Amino acid sequence: MRLLTIGQAARLAGVTAKALRHYDAIGLLRPAVVDPATGYRRYEQDQVDQARRIRQLRALDLPLDVVRRLLASDPDAVREALRDHRKRVDARITRLRGVLHAIDHALTDDGEPSMTTPEYADVADQHRHFAKTLFNEVWRLMEQEDRSPADDARMIHMAHASAYHWLEVGTPENFARSHWQCSRVYTVVGRAEPALYHAHLVLDICRDNGIGDWDLAFAYEALSRAYTLAGEKEQARSWLERARLAADDIAADDDRELLLADLATIAP
Repeated sequence: MRLLTIGQAARLAGVTAKALRHYDAIGLLRPAVVDPATGYRRYEQDQVDQARRIRQLRALDLPLDVVRRLLASDPDAVREALRDHRKRVDARITRLRGVLHAIDHALTDDGEPSMTTPEYADVADQHRHFAKTLFNEVWRLMEQEDRSPADDARMIHMAHASAYHWLEVGTPENFARSHWQCSRVYTVVGRAEPALYHAHLVLDICRDNGIGDWDLAFAYEALSRAYTLAGEKEQARSWLERARLAADDIAADDDRELLLADLATIAP
């Protein structure tokens, strides 16, 4: 059998020679032969396939120790590992989106997040406090992978309570984001009809008030996610494509990357 040089193997696998040397150093993928005189590495064709598989798994942001285990696993074990990894990635995206909203809320408080028990200036101030507190608590619950049915019910009630407080004192952007969170909560608990209801409200609010940028893009995301849950694949793909196109109009790079990462978790 003809052996391949490290450069040939790297090109065929779609990785760099440096990556193959690293895989060798950590024991992930040893070359078939190492010339004792020159130290040159030689690879067999099936090792190219393994290197290509490593590249594919690493592109999914899987740690090397997990990749190592999956290389020797059967397809069912790989699918199960990917399902678990998807839950972790989705929780990470949810957490980051919650951080983004917490930052937005902090910036509306004269640029200084309060670290003490609030003293309300008026009823409107009290509404704002509870709207933000409940909003953030919903994110905390959505991040939990082991929520109980009682946790799910609490999460739903808090999302609606936060929306109520924003409806009393917020801006159209606050209204849109509140309904977006309600839609996401319902997709998390597997209820398509209310998820679609709130997703359409997000879009209506954005259109009626001339709201664009990431709020509009996430309206499309919410619709795609809700239609995916409902099993309406054509609608889900259509809204997903709109969300991807809307990403180009998002001004901040971090917001755009967050949207694209969120869209990657939708599989119509």
